[in-house]
Amino acid sequence: MISSRISKIASWAYLAVLYGFIFLPVAVLVLFSFQDGRLPVPPFNGATLKWYGEVFTDSRLMSALGNSLMVAIGSSLVACVLGFCAAYGLARFVLPASRLQRGLLVAPMTVSYLIIALGLLSTFNWVGVSLSLWTVGIGHVVINLPLCFAIIYASMGDHQKNIERAARDLGAAEWQVMTQVSAPMLMPSILAAFFLSGTFSWDEFIIAFLLSRFDVTLPVEIWSMLRSGLNPKTNAVGSVVFLVSVALLLILELIVFRRTAKK
Repeated sequence: MISSRISKIASWAYLAVLYGFIFLPVAVLVLFSFQDGRLPVPPFNGATLKWYGEVFTDSRLMSALGNSLMVAIGSSLVACVLGFCAAYGLARFVLPASRLQRGLLVAPMTVSYLIIALGLLSTFNWVGVSLSLWTVGIGHVVINLPLCFAIIYASMGDHQKNIERAARDLGAAEWQVMTQVSAPMLMPSILAAFFLSGTFSWDEFIIAFLLSRFDVTLPVEIWSMLRSGLNPKTNAVGSVVFLVSVALLLILELIVFRRTAKK
């Protein structure tokens, strides 16, 4: 009885330390974004919203925020479409060297973002493509496509083949089977891939930094602000980024995972 109680207390203490280690920096960041002073350091001088007001009235930050949203949504959509097409082809058709193709598709997940960014930068310079938000979006498709493919491919089981076969027997063309039968059945996985890709693209820095020039994303703009030193405004921007990331994950949880659990 006593040993069981000690074990339970130790488990809760371990969880408290673990979550404290993970979320304490975020809590400090958010707390000092309300600092009524010029420096986001102790002591806490009182709460104010003026730094958030400065964030939302800063044209450069709002432009970078819009760029981040545009790149995240656009690259996630492209990555999901390509990932679904690749997963459907490799799961439903006998293709030569299919295992090798699957390995090549997920290989970028094991490569550093820095290496991918440098490789894309060299490629764009070689073919004469100017750096812009388009090149950033291409880079984010490269890193998110393997994730989308892995999530969607893992959910394509044999139990769906009978439904697809019935659709073909009823006269559906292959593209109709793929878009009107397979895609709706796989929609929870597709949405999960989309939201996770959007989250990763939203706060990705290395690729966005190396593949952009004049129009930058929010993480790159935050880095530019940090070069002049810390202030509560940078904390406020970081809090906004964290809030958007959490919102995306909550939407993923409420819309996708709960729907899957009910089924």
